[in-house]
Amino acid sequence: MKKGRYALAALLLATVGTAALLASAAAAKPRAGAFKVAFIYVGPHNDAGWSQAHDEGRQYVQKMLGSKVQTTYKENIAVGPQLQQTVASLVNQGYKMIFGTSYGYFTPQLAAKYPSVYFEQATGTSTAKNLAEYFGAAEDTVYLSGMAAGAAAKCNTIGYVVAYPIPEVIRHANAFALGAQATHPGVSVKLVWTNSWFDPAKEKKAAQSLHSSGACVLGQNVDSPATGQLAESVGIPWVGYDSDASKFAPKSWLTAAVYNWGKYYLRRVKAAMAGTWKSGFYYGDIKDGFTGLAPFGPDVSAATKAAIAKKEKAIVSGSFYEFTGPLYDQSGKLRVQKGAHMQVLNGGTNSLYGMNWLVKGVIGSPKG
Repeated sequence: MKKGRYALAALLLATVGTAALLASAAAAKPRAGAFKVAFIYVGPHNDAGWSQAHDEGRQYVQKMLGSKVQTTYKENIAVGPQLQQTVASLVNQGYKMIFGTSYGYFTPQLAAKYPSVYFEQATGTSTAKNLAEYFGAAEDTVYLSGMAAGAAAKCNTIGYVVAYPIPEVIRHANAFALGAQATHPGVSVKLVWTNSWFDPAKEKKAAQSLHSSGACVLGQNVDSPATGQLAESVGIPWVGYDSDASKFAPKSWLTAAVYNWGKYYLRRVKAAMAGTWKSGFYYGDIKDGFTGLAPFGPDVSAATKAAIAKKEKAIVSGSFYEFTGPLYDQSGKLRVQKGAHMQVLNGGTNSLYGMNWLVKGVIGSPKG
């Protein structure tokens, strides 16, 4: 491999000249004084899902601020020693702001080690003087995507490929099921856990299992488009998550709940550069443009689009909320009293961030 690289270098020198190569190298150097911002991803930056959506947000920041900033990303970073080493390396390289895009990346203790660095973490709850948390009400748009799945189902079972049995995934599975039941009363949503955010082989196997057991529509809360590719191969509809991945299964595609990370990242980077950054907990929604739906696929009917649009309008106005009681779990136990609303964070049994039970009509265990 080394020999091949040396040969290529020699060829380039012979073709364009030493001066041109040196000029190109000089142009690639970041401008002095640029504010350095790093992003850490749990999966590949081009996974067609979660990490890609964040990387598109990074690119948006770079585009909008130009030479004022220098951005970079680190991908496939696991919680633990690898994360610790990655943060230390970035700080040593002069990065003043670091976004961690997975739960468990940053703690107040880690942030305290680097008091001059701004830390922000997606999906967590712990804050500190230089550590903020951010996420969004994807349960709303996941519910809407579930409506599309329910309307498309020609049987009474929808399959849903899920990552880890944690509150984030559980509340999304519940929202998806409630949405599907709104357009297809009596439909069940069957779960298969992969215990991984990004593992195309496992996701494909899970999708195959769900289809084989009778699912006529597939959805997901994992990061690759493997579920959709399986759906396309067997000719059934598919709902994605995180990104518009319609190109991977154009005939099966219905829609997906997506996030607009770029606007948030731009606002926070600008605040850090201006010295006005403050810690906090941000939970974006449809109303502020942070969450939304990807474009619909060709087989989503006009009636389904109209029903989803009507429900979205009700969510934005506050006249509808999917996690309003009465809500029952799989065993039929009343979990949320009639008229009560589940809260994002309240430390009690009605907390979305503490949700550890599945709603009636979901087949599978909330323990994985």
